[in-house]
Amino acid sequence: MTPISGRCYTPAPVGPDGRSSTTYRAAGVDLEAKDRVVQRIAVQAARTPSRGVVAGVGGFAGLFALADAGGTWRDPVLVACTDGVGTKLKVAFACGRHRGVGVDLVAMSVNDLVTSGARPLFFLDYIATGRLLPLVCEEVEAGVADGCIEAGCALLGGETAEMPGFYGHGEYDLAGFCVGVVERGEVLDGRAARPGDRLVGIPSSGLHSNGYSLARRVLFETMGLGPASVLPELARPLGEVLLEPTRIYARLTAELLSAFRRHEEVRGLAHITGEGLPGNVPRALAPGLGLRLDRGAWTPPPIFEVIARGGGVAPDEMLRVFNLGIGMVAVVAEGATGRVVRWLADKGEDARVIGEVVA
Repeated sequence: MTPISGRCYTPAPVGPDGRSSTTYRAAGVDLEAKDRVVQRIAVQAARTPSRGVVAGVGGFAGLFALADAGGTWRDPVLVACTDGVGTKLKVAFACGRHRGVGVDLVAMSVNDLVTSGARPLFFLDYIATGRLLPLVCEEVEAGVADGCIEAGCALLGGETAEMPGFYGHGEYDLAGFCVGVVERGEVLDGRAARPGDRLVGIPSSGLHSNGYSLARRVLFETMGLGPASVLPELARPLGEVLLEPTRIYARLTAELLSAFRRHEEVRGLAHITGEGLPGNVPRALAPGLGLRLDRGAWTPPPIFEVIARGGGVAPDEMLRVFNLGIGMVAVVAEGATGRVVRWLADKGEDARVIGEVVA
């Protein structure tokens, strides 16, 4: 042994060819697999809208030209959001289905972003895993591309990290980042809302990506169900119900604001995520305003009743954990409520007046 800086140094083991057998791959990181994944991500990114993209996947950074993005901006404000998918990923692991959580990843950021009145421009993602599985990553990224197409934004780039020993076998985590733009004079910030305004609820597609820690405990631990379980109330396997992708509201809300924002008839938007209606609607209102909900105005999808009954979850707890079937809420001037609800019905939305703004 040769001492180096007062410590003992043991030469690395040598392979049959006389070269060191200590490699990054031996330590758990496969650079060739990562290269294959990046190539596949580039294919998926190419499916998404490219207007404004100067340079995308493959470089150190993505470049985007606002002037080329299709808008004549006078006083543009950039809007940025980030989020993940949470423990819904555990259901994806159990079912071996990964495309839908890619859609979820886009939806969770984009749906936050549009509440400011912004249009999504581009999206970036981050996937970290213990061992890179190219086919799984490709499935996730295909879902991300699906979500970007639905949202009308580019998949500009991201990062894939292989971290051996950090995640369980076959597991990964996701984070997403979205940037959008809105004219300064068209920002929705809650200041237009008034007491007496109505809250118009737009349906969700199910749990979206919130409350899965409680849902998994009730369904899988307390009730002893599995992803393949079929309950009469649900009519399809539980895993399919839980993996239903989060709705993306970008196109709908853009059309809604275009139709009604000019006269301040739609005064705010709230994305119903973690903490449910009580925790999210106030974020679309100015200080000093609150809300009164009519909890009989809509019927939550059956999965919520299964969770409530199976876990003995109190109604107030259900309300502050889950969206209960309402994914987006529009704050609407009282006199415009009927026209907004009819407009949404014409778009195929079963929208309901679910409450009002109060002082």
